[in-house]
Amino acid sequence: MAETTTYRLLLVGFGSAGQGLAQILRDRSEWLASRYGVDLQLVGVCTRNRGTLFDDNGLDPAALLEALARTGDLRGLPALREWRPEDAIEHAGADVLIELSPTDLVSGEPATGYIRRALANGMHAITANKGPIALHFAELRMLAAEAGLYLGFEGTVMSGTPGLRTAWSSLAGCEIRELRGIVNGTTNYILTQMEQGLAYADALAEAQRLGYAEADPTGDVEGYDAAAKAVILANVLMDAQIGLGDVERMGITTLTRDTLEAARAAGERWKLIARVWRDGADVRASVQPTRLPLAHPLAGVGGATNAITYSTDLLGEVTLIGPGAGGTPTGFAILSDILEMHLLWGR
Repeated sequence: MAETTTYRLLLVGFGSAGQGLAQILRDRSEWLASRYGVDLQLVGVCTRNRGTLFDDNGLDPAALLEALARTGDLRGLPALREWRPEDAIEHAGADVLIELSPTDLVSGEPATGYIRRALANGMHAITANKGPIALHFAELRMLAAEAGLYLGFEGTVMSGTPGLRTAWSSLAGCEIRELRGIVNGTTNYILTQMEQGLAYADALAEAQRLGYAEADPTGDVEGYDAAAKAVILANVLMDAQIGLGDVERMGITTLTRDTLEAARAAGERWKLIARVWRDGADVRASVQPTRLPLAHPLAGVGGATNAITYSTDLLGEVTLIGPGAGGTPTGFAILSDILEMHLLWGR
């Protein structure tokens, strides 16, 4: 086996994304070491209600997942600590903070504070949390650059589908003039169900039953989630400096089965589209229900799937389609950031 670099990982948050990463570490650690030369050692897990664990020699991902499956808790495991996330960041001796706490689109806290603290303590930081990147990207990017550390956030827009990395890596050399995307799987699922005959309330209830929508679905159906992702796309990929208040936003709650049927009869389909575009020297963003011709690549994207179309100067339109939510896809997004970090800093 080739020489490996060890990274000590500290997770803050152990919901579906954290568990998705733990599953990958459980199942693929040996392959990751042999293929990429990385030994990913999970030393700490901090949760709000399930306990905080730390083991300087590494926690067993399989044991964590088994405990959750058996009891829904981590507090029965021997590595329990009475630590807050701030304590773990200070004392765990980790190399990388994986920040996965619940999203707050008003202040970005407490996640932004965790990332600031990690960078100040010489830790790389990776997050799938939209709040810090939508609200404080410029500051966090500057702090990471000044400290010579990696800031990863691929999972903030399309979960495991590499919507950001495709643009800044594979499309490097192109000017991206416009982005149009389905970046909220909940609303896309609801619209797909409504097209098949369900009323809005019934489609929403089904989305909640399947776990696509929260008990309070406002963030999804009123377009706030998609607006945060539009801000990230604008600021990261088009060097804008916009905030959530700059996004023209409308959700899907005014759409009805009749509205969708009228579009279908005209050879079109309603989608909630996040759009970012250059308007002279400015960059603008909107989230709006939009009627698309059925021939448009985004019109055929159904269910909880996400997609984005990049309009470029050299390639024309390029569309990327893939999963936009879920534990394993988001866990993969975190892994992809770790591997990029290793390529940039670990050799």
